[in-house]
This record gives sequence, structure tokens and C-alpha cells, in this order.
Amino acid sequence: MRLRISRTTWPRPALVLTDTPRPCCPDCQGKGGHAVDYGDHNGEYAGTDWWPCPCWDDTRRWTLLPLPRRRRRTGWRDPWGTGGYSNEPPF
Repeated sequence: MRLRISRTTWPRPALVLTDTPRPCCPDCQGKGGHAVDYGDHNGEYAGTDWWPCPCWDDTRRWTLLPLPRRRRRTGWRDPWGTGGYSNEPPF
């Protein structure tokens, strides 16, 4: 098991400890799986399937630290000015 710290946003912002694929895996060469393109009956590209490699479990994760949600500032005002403008003459 190779662990790394990453940030997630779902279901809540948090720092999580996740498992990563083995870099020396002979099956996936450290990518964690295989991407297989497929087509429709006319031979046109229709999408890509992802087949995970057994060297990696992408559901293995542990929450280390929940992060606070960012709040948006609305109506920000300069605390030293009146209405955002200074009423003192320039020197």
C-alpha cells in the first residue's frame, strides 16, 4: 500500500489519506488501470471504459482533517473609509 495526502471536495472539503497504484506494477505500469476505447456499430468512437488494476484500491481512503468551507464575501467595504472612499484631502 502506497499512501499519499490529497484534498477532496465531496461530500465535504477535507484532507484525506489515499492509496496510490504501485509504480512498478507490470500490468498497469503505475497508472492504476487500463483505459479501453470502444465504438458504436458504425465504428465511430463512443467512449472509454476504465478497468482498475488489482494493485490499487481507489476506495481505500481515510479522512485526516476536515477543512472549513470557503465563504464568499458579499458587500465588502473598506473599514477605514466612508462608503469605500476616504474623506481626507491628499497630501
